[in-house]
Amino acid sequence: MDAAQEAQKREAFRQAVVNTLERRLFYIPSFKIYRGVAGLYDYGPPGCAVKANVLAFWRQHFVLEENMLEVDCPCVTPEVVLKASGHVEKFTDLMVKDEKTGTCYRADHLLKDYCKEKLEKDTNLSAEKTAELKHVLAMLDDFSAEELGAKIKGYGITAPDTKNALSDPYPFNLMFQTSIGPSGISPGYMRPETAQGIFVNFKDLYYYNGNKLPFAAAQIGQAFRNEISPRQGLLRVREFTLAEIEHFVDPDDKSHPKFSEVSKLEFLMFPREDQVSGRQARRIPIGEAVSQGIVNNETLGYFIGRVYLFLSQLGIDKDRLRFRQHLANEMAHYAADCWDAEIECSYGWIECVGIADRSAYDLRAHTDKSGVALVAQEKFSEPREVEKLIITPVKKELGLAFKGNQKMVVEALEAMGEKEAMGMKADLEAKGEAEFHVCTLDKVVTIKKNMVSISKEKKKEHQRVFTPSVIEPSFGIGRIIYCLYEHSFYTRANKDGDEQLNVFRFPPLVAPIKCTVFPLVQNQQYEEVAKKIAKSLTAVGISYKIDITGTSIGKRYARTDELGVPLAITVDSTTSVTVRERDSKQQIRVNVDEVASLVKSVTDGVSTWNDILWKYPTHSS
Repeated sequence: MDAAQEAQKREAFRQAVVNTLERRLFYIPSFKIYRGVAGLYDYGPPGCAVKANVLAFWRQHFVLEENMLEVDCPCVTPEVVLKASGHVEKFTDLMVKDEKTGTCYRADHLLKDYCKEKLEKDTNLSAEKTAELKHVLAMLDDFSAEELGAKIKGYGITAPDTKNALSDPYPFNLMFQTSIGPSGISPGYMRPETAQGIFVNFKDLYYYNGNKLPFAAAQIGQAFRNEISPRQGLLRVREFTLAEIEHFVDPDDKSHPKFSEVSKLEFLMFPREDQVSGRQARRIPIGEAVSQGIVNNETLGYFIGRVYLFLSQLGIDKDRLRFRQHLANEMAHYAADCWDAEIECSYGWIECVGIADRSAYDLRAHTDKSGVALVAQEKFSEPREVEKLIITPVKKELGLAFKGNQKMVVEALEAMGEKEAMGMKADLEAKGEAEFHVCTLDKVVTIKKNMVSISKEKKKEHQRVFTPSVIEPSFGIGRIIYCLYEHSFYTRANKDGDEQLNVFRFPPLVAPIKCTVFPLVQNQQYEEVAKKIAKSLTAVGISYKIDITGTSIGKRYARTDELGVPLAITVDSTTSVTVRERDSKQQIRVNVDEVASLVKSVTDGVSTWNDILWKYPTHSS
């Protein structure tokens, strides 16, 4: 099958999934009667239930099992907080405009679409041109506005809808701006992530935790990004649910006491070196990845393993899940290591979870801006003589030399490690100046002797005061759910073989409804039994749907299979009922009084369907 046929097949599959999801009200475009707004979606009843089940499992798997501190912070965030975090200055995408209509497009998406279409559909591409387009796709995140504009012009890319010429790319801040209070003098933004609420509360959370490290704080909440041209359904939206963890740890000790519990897990990993050299993702045990230095430290490795378990238990296909390491050009200058859990769906590999070692950047940034020390202490049993590295940028001289870039140069100088700092000190003393690479500016600058002072001082200390590092797993819940929908969807022929029926094979854990109850025929006695079963299901907290319509049992099964309901209970006598499993379509006979405990056992994951099968007589329809 060639690339074009493969793309058509993917498109047809996606359309079947999306049509089913919208028709059965898993989700629909928001404000549909007013023709909708791009990038905004409403979850209907089954979609809400799936989302609630995913979040409940997230809480159990992370917050409860890891003893995390859960917080809930406001969506509206004062500007000063997001200035400190760098969002006001840097949270941008490059945008181009249709020069006649003013319609806006994301510049890198237009270039990406052009390259992908050429590679998939142009059969006359030379090997040289193919390699060039693949190189452009690999470098997309690294292009400056000027380079992106040159590529768009060079390839003759125009506005998709009108074919009009496009403007040069320029940065667009993705945050929704607002003002807090009626005066308009207190600017704010709808938060683009939930993490900042945790960072600004670090001091109180550290105290609450008994002034002990490590500890983790977690938050589930809405985040907002004013996407330039949202597309790809639930994958790129303007309001979405994030579940984020900030695990605070001593930067000198990133071991994890429970690492041995995940160290033998083996899954697809895509290290930086393999991407650069054109190799494929490969299965690596996470313990091996940490010991070989592929993954920076045990705590990061531990969370990668826990994320793998979380996603696979939700129903994500293990063969279409990989952990991709960020390339050097994708990483922030302060980050020690970053990995994305990517899930393959009809849109390609989609980043659904980011797992990053962000070092001490966030707490330092808020300490500097607020003047409140967000630090931890380690008390020594005996005083210690320590040698401390002191880096003091001379802000006045740096301001004169670098003007608007002064802040970024200061941050980069302060973030230097001991080896780099002592190397600079030697150059400054020998030559009076030193070359210095500033990652955030992506260029080498010249630092003169009067711009920074670097020294080492010996001190006796009774305690060590330090800024903790943070390891941050961040989950895009909508993206995970959409990939789960695709991984769970399949079609099968009906009994007569003349129609294809849709099925979602959700694990009982996330299924929106756990079981359905059908009286076989409209009969007073059967309906009373159905009501009795429904009452017993409610008592043990099982969601169910009762269907007393006169429709044929086959059609009722098909309706619930399309909602992903794992078990169907058919009332065909007053003492026992049949229980049918969705995927195998096998049926067993169960006494009415045992139904609720059986369903609870399967949906809670205590028993599998195979465990149940040998306990009860099978029933052939």
